[in-house]
Amino acid sequence: MASESPAVGLTLRPLRPGDEETAVRWGAEREFCLASGWTPGLAPRVLRRHWQAIIADRSPDFLRLGIEQRGEGQGGELVGYVDLGDITAGSAEFGIAIGEPHRWGQGTGTRAGQLLLAHAFGPLGLSVLRAKVHAPNVRSHALMQRLGFIPVGESGTDLYRGAQVPLVRYEARREDWLRLSKSM
Repeated sequence: MASESPAVGLTLRPLRPGDEETAVRWGAEREFCLASGWTPGLAPRVLRRHWQAIIADRSPDFLRLGIEQRGEGQGGELVGYVDLGDITAGSAEFGIAIGEPHRWGQGTGTRAGQLLLAHAFGPLGLSVLRAKVHAPNVRSHALMQRLGFIPVGESGTDLYRGAQVPLVRYEARREDWLRLSKSM
């Protein structure tokens, strides 16, 4: 699957060997690890082995795609990833991470999220996407809203930045996405 947002040269693509080296670089960024739920300070060999397993994974209930951004006349650079987890016939769990903190707040997550929604509700034929966001994660709540997800309640607690915090559940429905995407 390769979807592109032409204005920004943003593409979602399958992960491939070599991408684990970018994940090792992200894993060295403490701020990224804290924000994304990764364990800070993991050895590069541990991260490399973990990502090699994800790259090789072909299970039908999990999809991780790389977010690749191209510059003028340059090849693409892996800048993050999107996930669909717990995929069933009609639904999946949505996830997204942008690698380096200096890239946050530039619209990459919004554009990549839109591409993933188009893939999930289009070719994959899903009807509902779910997401969970740590209550204090203001940026992720704003992203969910920009993408058309609506809050539907709480879902227990989870460790975030060293503290147990509530999780807010979100949902996006295909029919709502279709209506929103036609108005854009």
